[in-house]
Amino acid sequence: MTAQTGTQGSVTTVYQVSGMSCGHCEGSVSGEISAIPGVSSVKAVASTGEVTVVSAAALDENAVRAAVDEAGFELVGQA
Repeated sequence: MTAQTGTQGSVTTVYQVSGMSCGHCEGSVSGEISAIPGVSSVKAVASTGEVTVVSAAALDENAVRAAVDEAGFELVGQA
């Protein structure tokens, strides 16, 4: 299973984030990642720790890591 797929000019990447436990956590992570230029949608799921990001192009993992850190959580890597 690939964590990164492209569809009609967009890239979908699934990241694993540790520490999320509730809807507020999901919102914090989603809000920070949404601020990265090129991101069109973010869906965080606390129960699995997965964050699905749709963007115009592949994102710099360091930018995603910084956004997740800013939200108070840890980016494990791509799922």
